[in-house]
Amino acid sequence: MLGKLLIYDFKWVYKLVAIFYVLEFIFSVIGRALSTIENSIVFSILSKTAYVIAIIMMIGSLINCLMRLFERFIKNVYKDESYLTHTLPVEKKTIFASKVIVGLISIFTTTIVTIVCLFICFYSKQNIQELKTMLEFAATTYDTTVLKFLLLMLVVIFLELIYVLLTGYVGIIIGHKTNKNKMSKSILLVLVFYFVFHQLLSLGLIAILGLLNPDIMSLINTNDTVNINTIKQVLYAVICMYIAEIIFFYILGQKQLNKGVNVE
Repeated sequence: MLGKLLIYDFKWVYKLVAIFYVLEFIFSVIGRALSTIENSIVFSILSKTAYVIAIIMMIGSLINCLMRLFERFIKNVYKDESYLTHTLPVEKKTIFASKVIVGLISIFTTTIVTIVCLFICFYSKQNIQELKTMLEFAATTYDTTVLKFLLLMLVVIFLELIYVLLTGYVGIIIGHKTNKNKMSKSILLVLVFYFVFHQLLSLGLIAILGLLNPDIMSLINTNDTVNINTIKQVLYAVICMYIAEIIFFYILGQKQLNKGVNVE
């Protein structure tokens, strides 16, 4: 049954997100093709315009992806399709798992498509060399390799997006347990989870680590420059914190959904 839920969810989410994929790819190719025409102000302007539209589509694809995931969750669990969903011979934890899996994969594919389109738009030997130089400088600064640095940044970005997804789901679930102003309360909860809870937890983590390592505490109470090893320790701790938060919100979402649903 999980497989069928995944198929329906994927179709619903990608129905619109795929349009953004196609548009950003088309405008990336158009911009790149026009940029090869030299000594023409008109084609130069058209090329830059195509690049701007492509970038707008890239940003739009990520925002739309998250919005579609949240909209699908609300419609499928609480509104138009809720009666059909809750009469299926499937546990609520399976429904929640389906939404999370679809979210993970759709965010990943959106990220990959965006990277490919950025490559189409801006690839050149000069740009690659400048990017390589910048990454080598950053990798050297953090005493690591370029590959590890890139992977670290991608992991942090991906975990951040997954955290947004799960706080959104949990905020919707808890907000819809009330009788009035369900959507406004859901949005408020998402903001509390994302900004207040996360920031307090981050400060708490740094404070605890600071008790074990005075160099880390200096990030809070001084303006002194800290060594790279200290920054790396904090970065790895933040990644672990993200993973712990994601697991926490996943379990919380499952438990809250299992307690019952107030369909509209």
